Amino acid sequence: MPFNNHSPKQPFNPGRKHLAVLLDPDNLTEASCLHLIALSETHAVDFFFVGGSLITSQNQADIIALLKKHSHVPVILFPSSSQHIDTQADGILLLSLISGRNPEFLIGHHVISAPILKASRLQVYPTGYMLIDTGRQTTASYMSGTTPLPYDKPAIAACTAMAGELLGLRYIYMDGGSGAMKPVSAEMIAAVREAVELPIIVGGGIDTAEKASAALDAGADLIVVGNHIEKNPGFLAEVSSLVASYNVALDVHR
Repeated sequence: MPFNNHSPKQPFNPGRKHLAVLLDPDNLTEASCLHLIALSETHAVDFFFVGGSLITSQNQADIIALLKKHSHVPVILFPSSSQHIDTQADGILLLSLISGRNPEFLIGHHVISAPILKASRLQVYPTGYMLIDTGRQTTASYMSGTTPLPYDKPAIAACTAMAGELLGLRYIYMDGGSGAMKPVSAEMIAAVREAVELPIIVGGGIDTAEKASAALDAGADLIVVGNHIEKNPGFLAEVSSLVASYNVALDVHR
């Protein structure tokens, strides 16, 4: 998978399911990061997403350096602001918060980031980011000052994703946020899948194999697990095996 220019190349193999592990630098030590890297060598992971809605430590650069030194899994930035760009990574999800109405997260931070990204070798992935109400206010909704999409309104999510596609975004990321009480519903994922042809990323609240399977069945191309991996690293084996089983059924290689 090349990450060597700014054109938004397709990081997904068509027709395949994918798994990303979201690493929050505030919640990781060197030892816990190395442990996750070791697990990923045994239990296949497609991407490490690195970032968070509020990063209070100076740990991010060290975490990315560890990942690059000890793993061949692509490292993709999941930034909450222009301050969290790190050119050690392979790529960046350039998130436009299309579920909200805060101009800073629709375009403001992007203007500040543009010259940095243009001068870097980071692969840029323009992504429509949609926060979904999953039962509690999350750090992402609080820090962005936006209201998440209603949990039980799949039509709103579908139209929002459709608008992102028409604006030229290349990916849709549906997120319940860190610590979500429940995952994005299968009904909402299915509605978005029917509305757009873009790859769909789904994260937040995926803490069981059943929830992961529901997202994949509904049309997610990539599922993201985070907090639960940090609390229960053994879950990585379970969800990695699940994604692999889908790809066997689809007759595609991991």
